[in-house]
Amino acid sequence: MGTRIQSHQLKNGLFVSGRPEQQQKEKQPTMAARAVPYTGGDIKKSGELGKMFDIPAVVEPPKAPPSRASTSSSGSIRNSSSGPIRNSSGPLNVVLPTGLFTSGPLGSGPLGSGPQRRSGQLDNSAVGSGTGSGSSKALYGSAVTSLAGDVKVGFRVSRPVVWVVMVVVVMGLLVGAFLMVAVKKAVILLAVGAVLVPLIVGLIWNYAWGRRGLLGFVRRYPDTELRGAIDGQYVKVTGVVTCGSIPLESSYQKVHRCVYVSTELYEFRGLGGKSAHSKHRFFSWGSRHSEMFVADFYISDFQSGLRALVKAGYGAKVAPFVREATVVDVKKENMDLSSSFLRWLADRNLSSDDRIMRLKEGYIKEGSTVSVMGVVRRHDNVLMIVPPQEPLSTGCQWFRCLLPTYVEGLVLTCDDNQNADVVPV
Repeated sequence: MGTRIQSHQLKNGLFVSGRPEQQQKEKQPTMAARAVPYTGGDIKKSGELGKMFDIPAVVEPPKAPPSRASTSSSGSIRNSSSGPIRNSSGPLNVVLPTGLFTSGPLGSGPLGSGPQRRSGQLDNSAVGSGTGSGSSKALYGSAVTSLAGDVKVGFRVSRPVVWVVMVVVVMGLLVGAFLMVAVKKAVILLAVGAVLVPLIVGLIWNYAWGRRGLLGFVRRYPDTELRGAIDGQYVKVTGVVTCGSIPLESSYQKVHRCVYVSTELYEFRGLGGKSAHSKHRFFSWGSRHSEMFVADFYISDFQSGLRALVKAGYGAKVAPFVREATVVDVKKENMDLSSSFLRWLADRNLSSDDRIMRLKEGYIKEGSTVSVMGVVRRHDNVLMIVPPQEPLSTGCQWFRCLLPTYVEGLVLTCDDNQNADVVPV
């Protein structure tokens, strides 16, 4: 037996099937344990209902529309006021007052320790443009290593050898003095001098040429192909460098995108001049102010083409050997200082009185050819070069009459002229 389908006419005259439209009862929202009137989320849009129950007007931030990625199986978003919404595939998400979802807590930086900045940028409150009235002194975080002065190059000789040489020298002096008094001949004095003079000359030679001997050893050290390097191997890699997450900027010339920068102010001390530091000798140049910074960077091996991360930041020990160029030379004939140099001195609270000064600056710009000596580390398919635990020793260089010379940390050398063109990267 058939059933007649009901139909009705709309206001515009069209007949449609079904019963006339009925107002569906609005589903009451699920309330918490404390019964409160439903205001629709906004007291301003609830009419007189909120005023009847004396509910204070509280404006809540708008919620973000539900998305497929953050929707639960029941089709609703769970938003708890006790903390941010956790995303299983990334960092914590936070709902801003604008309704947007952002990763990480508010105000967190790259390491969650400070205000968020773009990588490689300096703090605008501490670094000016170099041409305006603001300060131009660079202030880097802990990710950038601040080096102190020149590289310390020392001699490594075993203590037994040192004690034997000292005993031989003292015994020779005593025997020579005794024989000279007893025999009373100048031949004994000449024999003692023939023993002591070569020792003294050898020490002076090593003190004067020790640094050059170390650089010669580094240049002659064979390059290693990164493709065949094993974990823990001491290598020397030569290639083109690129900046890491924090590119540096030179202090005076404002050269951008550098992996290493150094600026040093020297002063000449005459007979009655002022000393640059406590150990400044007369008629010599002394360092009055020094700024050296180095950060993590990448190097592309010339032999294999592989790229490795050089861990030079975060307080690592680094021994840079980079040529510096004189950018300001103040003599007695030209005491008129430029405005940029005066501003550079004022930013560092350095006096600009009548002094013979010389400002030198060195840097390794992105695209320069650099040689790095360190230890290979492989971690999660990441190839790194880290500072070695033991210092680098040259050993005895008998042909050059040089004692073993050592230096600690990553050895970083760059012979490129700073005015020359670098490889574009």
